[in-house]
Amino acid sequence: MPVRKPYFSEIQEKAERAKEKKAAFGPDIDLSRYTKHIERGKIESLESLSMQAKEAAIMTGISLEEEQRAGSYVQVDQSVVYESLNKAYEGQLEIMSTTDALTRYDWLEDYFWKSVPVDQDKFTAQAALNMTHGYFIRVFPHQKPQYPVQSCLLVAENYISQNVHNIIIVEEGAELQVITGCTLAKSDAEGIHLGISEFYVKRGGKLFFTMIHNWAENFHVRPRTWAVVEEDGAFVSNYVLLKPVKSIQAFPVAYLKGDRASAKFNTVVYGLKDSYIDLGSRIILEGKDTRGESIARTIAADESVIYSRGDLIAKTKDYCLAHLDCRGIVFSTGAQIYAIPQLVSDGAMKAELSHEASIGPIAEEQVEYLMSRGISREDAVSVITSGFLNLDIPYIPEFLDKNIKEVIQATGKEAL
Repeated sequence: MPVRKPYFSEIQEKAERAKEKKAAFGPDIDLSRYTKHIERGKIESLESLSMQAKEAAIMTGISLEEEQRAGSYVQVDQSVVYESLNKAYEGQLEIMSTTDALTRYDWLEDYFWKSVPVDQDKFTAQAALNMTHGYFIRVFPHQKPQYPVQSCLLVAENYISQNVHNIIIVEEGAELQVITGCTLAKSDAEGIHLGISEFYVKRGGKLFFTMIHNWAENFHVRPRTWAVVEEDGAFVSNYVLLKPVKSIQAFPVAYLKGDRASAKFNTVVYGLKDSYIDLGSRIILEGKDTRGESIARTIAADESVIYSRGDLIAKTKDYCLAHLDCRGIVFSTGAQIYAIPQLVSDGAMKAELSHEASIGPIAEEQVEYLMSRGISREDAVSVITSGFLNLDIPYIPEFLDKNIKEVIQATGKEAL
């Protein structure tokens, strides 16, 4: 049975009231510029994508052959063009568009727009009023697929507003890995991506979520993400941005609702050209013995501006532990980094919250040391940059880790 129509009406009414509401952070955007709508047909395999689309997808960790994948979801502009589930995992999980899931499951009313506030700002309102699919992934209780599910949200045309609503549900005792690549088929594309993501990790469940963003100089991005983690659950988020973007503003939230729940954010950002990047993470510790960690590594080159935010908010009356680590390197006199850590104890008498933040230039003595060993200055800077951005991210597939490191090295040389 589909979700009730009155529930959709309630969402629409809230969105209407917020459609002119400016976001708390980041530059404002005239959404009326991005109204182009294109319908696309289904494809039989990922090899059927255009050459530009295939190259863009590969750069975000997408396997066109779908080797070592539990399933795939691909959306181009506003159309779902491909969905697949590896036969070996039938009965373990399901993958479909969120719009299809809403027509199939009336219980989705308990998840759809239940964590991300629909009236948070004009971007959430736009995503609700003009929703264009998004993925729905659910892993069944106590199932632990060996391989990750991959999704690619790709924009191929100019003046598109890609408004997706993604929902992931990890049922009790289950585990899931997800790789999401968000990218463009055209390097000169102009448009906006609005990504609403609601993740629900049930008791004892684990979700390892990796997102690779490859955008362009005229493209805006406004993700809005909440993860709700129940008792003994774990959520790990890995985020990588290594290409220019006109502006991006995201502040994902992990809500540790249950006792012994945990969350970790790993963020790697390379600001290039005149990119405006406002990123961060917020961990709310409400359950007993909850754990949180947020690690960010940022490099600002050219005339890029980076805001690196981090909030740790303790609300439990019992013990909890969380740490925030934010470090940045400024590559040029025209670049800027703002590190904004915040620790909040809301009556949490037993909470242990800590942070460390540092911003500075690349260490010249390290460059000189490597050059004294016969390495060129360009290669020396690339080696140091790669080491700084390499977090040895846990729970990330080996092939994707290798791909990220290769892109980091190439990006470092481009910035010189």
